[in-house]
Amino acid sequence: MFENEVQTRCAICGTGILLGLVLVLAHLPIILLIGPIIILFLGIIADPEETHAVWYGMLNTLGIFDLSALDDIERLTYAEKRHYFWFGEVEMAAMLAGTFAAPVGIFLAGRTDMSLAFIGAAVLFLPLFVFLPKLIQRAMKADTDAAIEAFGKNEQVKKVFWTFFISMAGLVLARVVDPVTAQQIVGLITGIGM
Repeated sequence: MFENEVQTRCAICGTGILLGLVLVLAHLPIILLIGPIIILFLGIIADPEETHAVWYGMLNTLGIFDLSALDDIERLTYAEKRHYFWFGEVEMAAMLAGTFAAPVGIFLAGRTDMSLAFIGAAVLFLPLFVFLPKLIQRAMKADTDAAIEAFGKNEQVKKVFWTFFISMAGLVLARVVDPVTAQQIVGLITGIGM
């Protein structure tokens, strides 16, 4: 992969141009063109080893990169490009978290105040940004039952998750539905309203 430098640069620049066209044709805010400009800029100036390091970082976030597949010369080369590898990891983690957080923010924007929708999406984005890549990596290395069993045994994680989930659900519930309906739902959940 990426063996021909000219093809690699053309593919990266083409990706930047295509993404820029999509953003312009979708009439999205002009500030979003920063992303395609950065991709285009990287396609022009980045070395193939840097591009490989970013790509390997992205694959590592998805749990499908094996360091043992590299030979000794490649390991030494990429050891010097460590920050590009980390950039690829962060970029992929942000894309994965944004895949879930952006639709939730858009959904909440139609139902609540814009600031609450942004806060809800940001609060969802942060834990997904940190934990989703780790869960994917663990799931790719182990079978699903073992990962779920290990995740379920950690009582502290379960307590934090459910506290966070209930508080956010309560906040959204209080802002989206009327107070009588919210009280009925809380009564059903707690068993008091039966």
